[in-house]
Amino acid sequence: MNFPYKVPESKQIRLIINTDAKNEADDQYAIAHALLTPRFNIAGIIAAHFGTRIDTSMEESFLEIKKVLQLMHMEDEVTVHEGAKAALPDEQTPVSSPGSELIVSEAMKEGELPLYVIFLGPLTDLASAYLQEPRIADRMTAVWIGGGPYPAGAREFNLENDIAAANVVFRSPIPLWQVPQNVYKMLRVSLAELAVRVRPHGEIGRYLFEQLVEFNLHPDHTPRWPKGEMWSLGDSPAVSLLIDDQEFDYDMVDAPHITSDMRYEEQKTDRKIRVYRSVDARFTLEDMYAKLELFHASSKNGG
Repeated sequence: MNFPYKVPESKQIRLIINTDAKNEADDQYAIAHALLTPRFNIAGIIAAHFGTRIDTSMEESFLEIKKVLQLMHMEDEVTVHEGAKAALPDEQTPVSSPGSELIVSEAMKEGELPLYVIFLGPLTDLASAYLQEPRIADRMTAVWIGGGPYPAGAREFNLENDIAAANVVFRSPIPLWQVPQNVYKMLRVSLAELAVRVRPHGEIGRYLFEQLVEFNLHPDHTPRWPKGEMWSLGDSPAVSLLIDDQEFDYDMVDAPHITSDMRYEEQKTDRKIRVYRSVDARFTLEDMYAKLELFHASSKNGG
């Protein structure tokens, strides 16, 4: 990429992306945004399961990640790893996978840039990595898009796909930034906006727009969701918060225990996690739009 600016090495980070990419239509935007962010040194992408087709969902995510990389002509630059095929059986038993092993190996490297891992689906692979090697806890930071609003909690898709894993991570000492449901839904866009700001920008822009429109027309959707002419790019804050962590827009809260109906129960521990109250939708979306445009212009010019 031939962007008109550079990021000093002292400001760069290593990043692993963990994504249930074929679940719906917004993970692809976050993946592309992350790949186009000069601050990030991408250490790999992990395909996550998403539960609705328990036998094949991880494999579907894997293929979707590969497709995004191919459209961006980055398939030889970024490695893709399989994550767990299903949720943890309980809070003590890891589900080992190439994805969990990647998290462990990157966390245990010495003398490298700080490691962050963003989770756009369930926390299965992080919980498994921690159960396999607890020493990773103070060697990385996790950012999770998931969980219901505070203080009560509520049913939420990413959490529902592995409640046990969330409890493992919440109980662990891993630094965790949580973007709960009421916050990630702030990333509202209209299909008209995406047609103007995303679709014109090369193969990846056209695909991002068209796959969302196609998903929007799926005949199995309910009258309440999706709404027909808008979408929530709810995974994208995991990217923008690693560009600017919005230090005045979160609370440090006692990590709760999560019940089987996805409610938060107070725990008497010293464990604190960062929970965001809001995210900057303008900053997030405009940064993504600008990078897609710069990438397309650079690609046309052979950069």
